Amino acid sequence: MINVVINPRIRHGKPILRGTRITVEEVLGALAGGMQFEDIKTEYGLTENQIRMAVAYAFAFLKGEEIRPLAKV
Repeated sequence: MINVVINPRIRHGKPILRGTRITVEEVLGALAGGMQFEDIKTEYGLTENQIRMAVAYAFAFLKGEEIRPLAKV
């Protein structure tokens, strides 16, 4: 089952966790800000699996990114 969906009518088309209006960006921001899984579960009403799915989605997205060095100026 796909746990992250994109719907242009919800949250301006940002990737969200299925069945919620919580964006992947919000979950990653919470983690980057130092929140623990338990805190995120309580604050956003998510399961541990949903949090992991948000991280997995971001990983898959970044894995496909092509990184090019900046040209010297």
